[in-house]
Amino acid sequence: MKVFKLPTSVQGQDTNQGELALEDLDGAKVDSFGMGVLSDGTPFLTQRGLSVLCGVENAHIGTISTQWYDEIPKPRINKIRDILERNGHSLPAAHIEVRVGGRRFFAYREEISLAVIEYYAFDAGQYCQTEARDNFRVLARKGFRDAIYESVGYTPRHEVNDQWRPFHDRVSLSFNNVPDGYFSIFKESADVTVTLGENGIYSDDALIPDISIGRCWSTHWTESNLEAQFGKRLEYEHNYPDYFPQAASNPQTPRCYPEAALGEFKRWLREDYIRGGRFKAYIGSQVQKKKIATDVAQKALGAYQLPPLISSKPIPSTTLS
Repeated sequence: MKVFKLPTSVQGQDTNQGELALEDLDGAKVDSFGMGVLSDGTPFLTQRGLSVLCGVENAHIGTISTQWYDEIPKPRINKIRDILERNGHSLPAAHIEVRVGGRRFFAYREEISLAVIEYYAFDAGQYCQTEARDNFRVLARKGFRDAIYESVGYTPRHEVNDQWRPFHDRVSLSFNNVPDGYFSIFKESADVTVTLGENGIYSDDALIPDISIGRCWSTHWTESNLEAQFGKRLEYEHNYPDYFPQAASNPQTPRCYPEAALGEFKRWLREDYIRGGRFKAYIGSQVQKKKIATDVAQKALGAYQLPPLISSKPIPSTTLS
């Protein structure tokens, strides 16, 4: 495992790197100590760094690592493991060994670091440390990961391809908006939108597949009198990103449907909408409007094993907007 940022103890004269400057509740600064971020984005403390936050000697942290493998664990190890399990973690070792320039040091990941700090803050009996308690409260407020990221100047990469961003931003705005017990067409048809994107047809403010699906499903719902079988549909709030023209009339109020009807919707989407011709008709209409190219449309239809469009005037092989 590579290290993105090295602890101060192995960075030579560069004292601005790898120092964690937290403020406790009184505004005082915690002393700088060894810390860093592994190449997979995992923040860690060195043995020295963890000992500083816990307010104990360096050797006390070292013995946690050496005693982790004991057949009959010490009470301290059992309590730290209990904290880990309570937080949903189970670690085979207390540290990860990292080598930098021929030098070896122990990296204590976020999970074990927080568990050890919590132990010395509240569970160590007469050995509880004021520093551990204060630092645990600071990290609970600020966040271990965010604190180290900020201190070493690490910015995690959560880049979204510009072609996917409109769909991504719609998902972000509509997450959890639907009432409990109901489902939305936007969310339950997202696999269609993703399949189209994977084949070169990206959803944006001019190409919104779930509108076509929603209108066709609404007609099916009414004509089949599905309300009598599954119950009434409701409206929920759905907002478009502010750079969509549709955002001018936010919030939108599309329909959501009882979860009892989800199986019927999935069947209808697969058998009626996609295989029954409506999906192909929608793609064909977008080709006619020159929003997508013919060869891209053929590829998308092929993903669903549907027959190709028949076009005497092929459109150039670039997605048009």
